[in-house]
Amino acid sequence: MSLNRLVRGRQTNAAIGWVATGAVALGGVENLVAGATLWGVFLLVVAAALAVPALATREWTAMVSWPLPVVAAAAVVARETGFQSEIAGHLALATLALVLVVELDVFTSVELSRRFAVVFGVLTTMALQAVWVVAQFYSDRWLGSEFLSTQTELQRDIVAVTAVGAVLGALCEVYFARYEPVGAVGESTDRRETS
Repeated sequence: MSLNRLVRGRQTNAAIGWVATGAVALGGVENLVAGATLWGVFLLVVAAALAVPALATREWTAMVSWPLPVVAAAAVVARETGFQSEIAGHLALATLALVLVVELDVFTSVELSRRFAVVFGVLTTMALQAVWVVAQFYSDRWLGSEFLSTQTELQRDIVAVTAVGAVLGALCEVYFARYEPVGAVGESTDRRETS
């Protein structure tokens, strides 16, 4: 399989994306069964976000570029195996933010420049981290979990997730600038101009 076909082929992109989305959803269900309610619900939200374009358009190939679902699945696998589980959690959160930004640009009438999309992705990552902190607080309070132990740790998490979001956004910007793959920021603009 050529790199061009992998990057630009809608069916290949969708097949890889659906396998990765399935892995994320499976991780979510597994966590719910194991009693890790907050993380399980979060993973199901990530899987749902990845599936929204296909569900909305009723076209199975409507999906963001395969690297984003694959990164989400890799973060799930890393966290489940205990490999850098904290960073993997930050990566999953940053991936969700970028998925939302790419879907906003590609599958709606909103048009974002590539660089603005990256900055917007980092800001969305920070906003999602704030929501995650609130969810952790209420999980600690209602479900007896122990996510938030100290304020210093909380502040470190906010800085770390912002850094991970910035790095992931920069890598995506380089990838999208080089390949203009299916689901890339900017593809929607090209599609509208040619139609």
